[in-house]
Amino acid sequence: MYALNYQKAPSLKQASRALTESPTSRVLSGGMTLIPSLKHRLIQVDQLIDINGIAGLKDIRVEGDHLWIGAGATHQQVARDPQVRAFSNGLADLAGLIGDPQVRARGTLGGSVANNDPAADYPAAVLGLGATIVTHQRSIAADDFFKGMFATALAADELIEGLRFERPLKSAYAKFRHPATGYAMAGVFVAQMDPNAWRVAVTGATDGVCRWSEAEAHASCGNSNQPPSFEHERVLDDIHAPASYRAHLVRHLYAQALAQLS
Repeated sequence: MYALNYQKAPSLKQASRALTESPTSRVLSGGMTLIPSLKHRLIQVDQLIDINGIAGLKDIRVEGDHLWIGAGATHQQVARDPQVRAFSNGLADLAGLIGDPQVRARGTLGGSVANNDPAADYPAAVLGLGATIVTHQRSIAADDFFKGMFATALAADELIEGLRFERPLKSAYAKFRHPATGYAMAGVFVAQMDPNAWRVAVTGATDGVCRWSEAEAHASCGNSNQPPSFEHERVLDDIHAPASYRAHLVRHLYAQALAQLS
């Protein structure tokens, strides 16, 4: 790692202000992507701003028909919290499938969503549940937040305070893990939001999380026919799996997620 300055921010506003002091300043939450990148010298920063001590950033609470999860809540917290389990089985299951115990103990919801790795799990739940991303400046609907590979609607000095999830009637997540990293080769989140409305989100298979409208229509019709084929213009084709295999995985995982709901 290169030499850098380290500071603990007492609030998100002050962390945001510190970010503007240098174009190579970075915020540290769980550090599951940032720290390895620094250790391998893939990036260089001159200032590291630790937000882990900010009050309320790890809060989890139910607010009527919404679930609030602070950006600093770890994957382990989300997976084990009984409020999350009662609110959305799919969300709790998804958090428990992220990485390994060490990653789940340190990685955070806000960090994962802000990083928007195309193979990350949380974006599928955020999009699948129609969540709202709340920053220290504004609120952003999930459908408007994810902009492609590692790209989001966040401004350079904007930090996530937490996420507000809509209560589903039922939800489920199915995932095919990369054997080495635990990331999703493909993952499908299915949520029935009301008797006539379904949301289906796919991660890992394309260059960014996306909704699958054909599957949403299929689920709305009662799942009586065979699952539709997954067709997307940017299905990943790399050393880990060809595009045809990933598309097959998505269709299979969608069927698995539906089976969990029955």
